[in-house]
Amino acid sequence: MVSRRFAGVPSESLGVTMLGCAVAALACHLAFEQSLWTPSLVEWGGVLGLGLGATGLAFVCWDIGMKQGDVSLLGVASYAAPVLSTIVLVLAGYAAASWLLALACVLIAVGALVASFGPGAGRPLQRSRTRVS
Repeated sequence: MVSRRFAGVPSESLGVTMLGCAVAALACHLAFEQSLWTPSLVEWGGVLGLGLGATGLAFVCWDIGMKQGDVSLLGVASYAAPVLSTIVLVLAGYAAASWLLALACVLIAVGALVASFGPGAGRPLQRSRTRVS
């Protein structure tokens, strides 16, 4: 795994990469898209909260997991994100519960099950003997 070769690089350094991505995304938005909302202070707070909190924290946690954790388990556990977000949207009233949503969640769970029995499942990841200077 490439991430393990950079285990010595602190996860906080992702901030530079994320800032570059955010600037590029803003530039593309301004160049190619039409804004459909007039941002209020609360909406800007939500955008910053998503970027700095939820999304930024997710990238840092993923980086730490890829460098130090069980990569197979991390991959299978990532299947839970769309299921959990769908459940939250339904419970909060932003999406209607339907048999199609239930079927989608079941298919995601089946995908996680299939992935857990794929090649290399249950075997620890072998560390590379190559040293990076």
